Amino acid sequence: MAQAKINEQMEKIVSLCKRRGFIFQSSEIYGGINGFWDYGPLGAELKRNVKDYWWRSMTQDRDDIVGLEATIIMHPKIWEASGHTSTFSDPMVDCLLTRKRFRVDQIEPQSGTIHHYSGAVNREDYEKLFQVEYEAEKGSANPSDWVTSAAAVASVTTYQKMENLLLIGDPNAWGDVTRSFKELEQNKRLRQVNMEFYSVLIPTGKHPEYARKFARQYFQQRGIDHPVLVGERMEEVKDSIRYNPDNGSLLTDPRPFNLMFKTYVGPVESAENIAYLRPETAQAIFAQFKNVLDVSRQKIPFGICQIGKAFRNEINPRNFTFRSREFEQMELEFFIRPNEVAEKFREAEGAEKSMQEAGSPKASWGWNEWHQYWVDSRLRWYESIGLNRDSLELYWQKPEELAHYARATVDILYKFPFGTQELEGIAARGDFDLSQHQKFSGKSMEVFDEEAKAKYVPHVIEPSAGVDRLILALICQAFQEEQVTDEKGKSETRVVMKFHPRIAPIKVGVFPLLKNRPELVSKAREVQALLRPHMSVFYDESGAIGRRYRRQDEAGTPFGVTVDFDTLGETPDLTDTVTLRDRDSMQQIRVKIGDLIPLLIEKVR
Repeated sequence: MAQAKINEQMEKIVSLCKRRGFIFQSSEIYGGINGFWDYGPLGAELKRNVKDYWWRSMTQDRDDIVGLEATIIMHPKIWEASGHTSTFSDPMVDCLLTRKRFRVDQIEPQSGTIHHYSGAVNREDYEKLFQVEYEAEKGSANPSDWVTSAAAVASVTTYQKMENLLLIGDPNAWGDVTRSFKELEQNKRLRQVNMEFYSVLIPTGKHPEYARKFARQYFQQRGIDHPVLVGERMEEVKDSIRYNPDNGSLLTDPRPFNLMFKTYVGPVESAENIAYLRPETAQAIFAQFKNVLDVSRQKIPFGICQIGKAFRNEINPRNFTFRSREFEQMELEFFIRPNEVAEKFREAEGAEKSMQEAGSPKASWGWNEWHQYWVDSRLRWYESIGLNRDSLELYWQKPEELAHYARATVDILYKFPFGTQELEGIAARGDFDLSQHQKFSGKSMEVFDEEAKAKYVPHVIEPSAGVDRLILALICQAFQEEQVTDEKGKSETRVVMKFHPRIAPIKVGVFPLLKNRPELVSKAREVQALLRPHMSVFYDESGAIGRRYRRQDEAGTPFGVTVDFDTLGETPDLTDTVTLRDRDSMQQIRVKIGDLIPLLIEKVR
């Protein structure tokens, strides 16, 4: 029941995303392409607002972070240095029946009864052979190697009875079934034989015919027109990941699958011209570290951030836009002193401790303090765009889960309708990345720290967030269905997207009370023109005012401005005032047109 509600919730969200123009499937008119998504008018505005706010928070509101915008295709040696060409792969398996592909670490363990099969033979061929063998052996004193008696042979008048003999007949009477069928196939006495081993896992207690149905499909796909199954054997198993969770079919053995998209640079497709679409934005920051350091007049500790596209050939894209093959990242590489260098400042800071603001960064901070600083900072940022702490979780990776170079990694998780999943990872990466690029490029990545009087390769703290995952989280968080009463006293369901005003795609809707009154329309257009230089505004004059409010509720517009007859002076005290409606409370107040800009700017920024 809980799963049904989750699916229903996601179906409503996906439907709204298409209906209101947040997200469309890429290439939809051609049937779509799995793992790729397009953002419609509202989605594009929402995404841009989130990226702009992140960029402003990182670069414009701080003195110690600068930006970078690097190319998607870079020198292939960058990916050798980072380890992506050799280790950036997932273990992959395929369903032998449907050819659906899975990542091994995402298969849910299953328990039940495995039905093993030695192979299959075509029914029509076998029936013919069966009759020939019976006629030849009918008068013989020696029993046939194939059956226990003429009566048993004579009783095999149907496909099901014949298959039952093959499946569960006495092995001593049937002999070596596999070897016999192979020999008959080689002697051209059977045209269609497949003696591959295959198995199906079904819940304990379920009828064997369920497994046999899938086994017959498997052998039909391999050239047996009407398969008769051979040599069924059953085995109980617990927590197996060797079978397809959807149908119980056996999976292939795991094999590595590199996630990078390969391409060629130049007119010739040769090994020398191989390049890759970047699977992450971080490596460009490491490769350009010294250039940025030289021109930005920064010193350690400082950061370089980037927003950009990345590409991963995911085995199994799923959960709407959560796991896609093309996506955007917002990444910061914050470079810090190694612990042994930072410790030199501890004694000096002891005397100044009382003069420093509690919790503010200090020269003596090592990786542990900086890591915690960025965990706390990123949590506050998510809260500032409407993801409250109740919707988020922190997961500290266990030692055995950490990447080989990482000292610590914290994942910020969001409680999606389909499960709690990662939004951002904050990793203490040591000096691995810069050291690798120093080794592979032959160029020094060391810095001389004037304050510490030391030369070293900086260490790094990396907060790395997925833009598309965050957009999906914001949409899920904003989606609300409320029971409200309209002006006629009728109860109805209001669908409202409660985006935080600072990231809402449209900040304010402007409505003339009636579209057939030119004076109202003219005044509403004036208000629109007044607000437009300062925020995104949507003008709507079509339909009843209540219906227009509902449309903007679905778009997530936090405020609505209505121009009515009081605005024009019908009530002299209210001349040049408008009705300002709040999306969440649906409360309305009168506001002077001249006060709209400062009032709304304060609310949306």
